[in-house]
Amino acid sequence: MRYIISSALSILPLSMLPFSALAEVPRVVVDIPPVYGLVAQVMGDLGQPILLLDKGAGAHNFQLRPSQMGDIASADVIVWIGPQMTPWLERALGGAPEAASSLTLLDVSGTHTLDFAAQVHQEGHAEHDHDHDHEGTDPHAWLSPKNAAPWLDAIAATLAQHDPANAATYSANADAAKTEIAALDSALAAELAPIKDKGFVTYHDAYRYFAQHYGLAYMGAVTLGDATTAGASHLRDLQARMGQDVVCVFAEVQHDPDMLLQLTDGSAAKSGRPLDPEGTMLDPAPSNYTQVLRQMASALTDCLAGA
Repeated sequence: MRYIISSALSILPLSMLPFSALAEVPRVVVDIPPVYGLVAQVMGDLGQPILLLDKGAGAHNFQLRPSQMGDIASADVIVWIGPQMTPWLERALGGAPEAASSLTLLDVSGTHTLDFAAQVHQEGHAEHDHDHDHEGTDPHAWLSPKNAAPWLDAIAATLAQHDPANAATYSANADAAKTEIAALDSALAAELAPIKDKGFVTYHDAYRYFAQHYGLAYMGAVTLGDATTAGASHLRDLQARMGQDVVCVFAEVQHDPDMLLQLTDGSAAKSGRPLDPEGTMLDPAPSNYTQVLRQMASALTDCLAGA
């Protein structure tokens, strides 16, 4: 029989301990920092998830190290946006244990999603630039705060399946996170309201959820995805709009800003601070989700408010 020494220095057999003392918090692996933030908030003091994406790395084309493959193989729960966002994790999941639960957030009931094909059609340029083919679900859905609530509930429910003794804690933590994010959402809506009519362009097509949610004048992106290149007619169209309906352009922390600088050359359009929609420059923390939203709103406001 196995024994454990209690804090009172008495020796008890494991069979006599309450169930909650025997429960093990699930080993959770996540793909990107915003997901880390949501999961860490739900886990609270019970534990921390393991973040796969390295700081500063590209979320779409990341290369896993052997140690990270080991983290995936030993996970109880894997929480990720989905294969549209991190295809490298989809490939790696072939080595995950059958007992592991894979929670794909884009598939959670109640998730608001946008479709790339519809967006491209509305822009009216991709049909002429074959290098802009970009179809399917836009995976950047964490940038719409309305998705936080169903995702937090799904995370809490998944963790509770593996750790029923702490189900109430997971649920309470999820509720607290929903309240915090709702308050932030209201604050950001007020902060962004004065710049709703100021047009802006970004490096890659990752911001429609954020722009739609807050009613911003997002005029499109230089590239529709990390694996595409900008077509000549599309670039000419963007350049013609610089300083007119486009007043600010925003590079990203992982990409060379030269192409955007060329677009603004000779125009009144300004360059804003580089954006970090995936939070790749953040250290893993429970605040990762809210930090991404705060930083984006701050960068947009700083440039567009003065334009």
